[in-house]
Amino acid sequence: MVNRGPRPFAGDAAGDPRVVQVHGTDDPLVPVRDRALRAAEVSVVITRAEPGAPIVWVNDAFTRTTGYTLAEAVGRSPSFLHGPGTDLSEAHRIGEAVRAATSTTVTVLNYRKDGSPFWNQVSVSPVPDADGAVTHWVGLQVDVTDQVRHSAAQQESIEQERRARTGLALVSQVSDLLSDVDDPYVLREIAALLRPDVVAWSGFFLDDGGLRAVDGIDAAHHHAPAPRRRRGADEERPGGADPVQDLLDGVVEGPIELAVDAEHPGGATAALARRLRAAVPPCAHGPRSVVVHAVQGRRRVLGALVTVPRQGDGLAGLDQHARTVLYLVVRRVGMAVENVRLYAREHRLAETLQRAMLPEQAEIRDLDVWTYYAPASGHAQVGGDWYDVLQVSPDLVAVVVGDVVGHDVEAAAAMGQLRSVVRSYVFDSADPGAVLDRVDQLVSGMRIPRSASLVLATLARRDDGWHVRYSRAGHLPPLVMGAGGVVRLDEAGGPLVGFGSGGRGTATAHLRSGDVLVLYTDGLIERRDRTLRDGLDALARIGAGTRGTDAAGVGEELLSRLADAPEDDVAVVVVRIPDPGAEPTGNGAPRRRRWSLPSEPASIARARHAVVRTCQAWGIEGAASAELVVSELVANAVMHGWGHVVLRLYDTGDGLQIEVEDANPAPPVATDGHPGRVGGFGMRIVERLGEWGWRPSGEGKLVWARVRPQDFRTARSGRPAQGEAPPGETPQGETPQG
Repeated sequence: MVNRGPRPFAGDAAGDPRVVQVHGTDDPLVPVRDRALRAAEVSVVITRAEPGAPIVWVNDAFTRTTGYTLAEAVGRSPSFLHGPGTDLSEAHRIGEAVRAATSTTVTVLNYRKDGSPFWNQVSVSPVPDADGAVTHWVGLQVDVTDQVRHSAAQQESIEQERRARTGLALVSQVSDLLSDVDDPYVLREIAALLRPDVVAWSGFFLDDGGLRAVDGIDAAHHHAPAPRRRRGADEERPGGADPVQDLLDGVVEGPIELAVDAEHPGGATAALARRLRAAVPPCAHGPRSVVVHAVQGRRRVLGALVTVPRQGDGLAGLDQHARTVLYLVVRRVGMAVENVRLYAREHRLAETLQRAMLPEQAEIRDLDVWTYYAPASGHAQVGGDWYDVLQVSPDLVAVVVGDVVGHDVEAAAAMGQLRSVVRSYVFDSADPGAVLDRVDQLVSGMRIPRSASLVLATLARRDDGWHVRYSRAGHLPPLVMGAGGVVRLDEAGGPLVGFGSGGRGTATAHLRSGDVLVLYTDGLIERRDRTLRDGLDALARIGAGTRGTDAAGVGEELLSRLADAPEDDVAVVVVRIPDPGAEPTGNGAPRRRRWSLPSEPASIARARHAVVRTCQAWGIEGAASAELVVSELVANAVMHGWGHVVLRLYDTGDGLQIEVEDANPAPPVATDGHPGRVGGFGMRIVERLGEWGWRPSGEGKLVWARVRPQDFRTARSGRPAQGEAPPGETPQGETPQG
């Protein structure tokens, strides 16, 4: 007989109260089934299908798993196993299944009688009666704590590996960005890389007499800091605590925590907090707190990286992964910043050395002189080649060209010593051989580490021209080019400087109107694909056919045909005896000129004279206008630039193009003058006299101006000049920006 409703049944012979008969039957297997449920290793829970789902029976496995006996569980809802860590959304899925009268399986965090948590995989199924009405629910529970922990450990391992790979990729990207330290936004881009995977917000600050927010590594704003006295960690700081200054001084390693909105006594901490109040976004958790990491160089802290952690505020919000990534990032940034600043200091040292040692040329009366110097590498600031043109007296001029082995600062230093010695002795004696004898004696005692050669020539005015006396110390022979052809001045030779044993000879030559004297270093003629003798022959051959009628024209033709791609430093001095009867134009000679000028006021006058002579040689009108333009451009380069100034002139066919190059990359600015003081109108004057523009060039800039006769006439009439950019140019900054 089948029972139609649920009732407790007697169970076994002992009348076990833990047994509930859901569907009664006289089946002899019922006692076996009841014993099997009690003995199963899987927890079994039976509840009534009514509000609250009160428990009516649990088996022994439930008691072993949870610690609750049948008597303690009966009448209670299964939710009594929930606790503070239970995900109620998962538990609610059981309620949804009950309402839908369907089976479901969920894994939830439950708690035992002693309060210990365990992961419980619960499968619930409805138990209908013979009519199909659900009267009870049966739940099978399995303790899957070990499996969940293993899975969680695997997920954590996978997540750690993913974050490690992400961190390595990020550090690699930082290294790639730092390969271009000249990028003005490199530090801003690195800070953006850290968001949002590592931190919620970040920014770099460099210490240049105080922390300042930066986007890039700008060496131009950096000045070598005053030496810091390292303070002990237990030494009291005057004026109270200043943790940021302690970080910058290396007293603490960091990172440190900084409350942005708190009041600080002063010093670097208060200054940084003030800057951060406007920069750091509001915090949903309360007062803003940031983490300050030291940007460490080799010997000192160079600045700070300020971050807002992703989870919570302060140091507690940074996990170990974030700390490792940030440590690697600030170390790389610190090395890059220090390298840039070390290079900048060396660069400034090289510039100072360059200013002291750049070839010099006095303005020589009654002689047409053109000089040129270029180092072998575009990146070199100084080299071993040098020249001097000295006005010893009104009727005596000294010209010297020398070459020190090497292309480094040591070679430049040796060159500077030699130049100073020669300059001193040449004012005492007009005999080149005697001067070199004295140079030998002094140099042998100075122990100059580099071998060197030089040629010294003196030009004395005579009624019939200029009398040349010269002596060579291991140097290439000068050339004299004139109506009689090319003469190589190869006498009066001797060993390298410092190796003479006394009695150096002096040879003579005579220069007449129109003759040209050329002194040079081996960079002009020496090439890997030809011998030095072949280079000398090529120089003589080209000199014989030169069509230049001024010193600059001769020099430019020699350079264009011999030194388009020099393999060594090049120094050239061309001295021409003016010929009043010669035509002012050169027939087919190169219509370009260039001068390398020291960054000093005297170069302005030299540039003006060079432009006037060039306009006369080329037959270009408007020399006065061009003279004024070049005066303004060179004056700007001398006052606002650095390094040597390069002046170039080009015949455009309808006027003169002037180019002035210096090592300052900042563009020129046309202003309406400076209130309260004189100046600021220079580029306005240039605008009135022609067109102008600028473009980046190497590490600096090139400013060009184009002056045409019609522009000069228009400017004089009061109408603004108009024109197009020079052919082949795409000038930048035609409307200069400050």
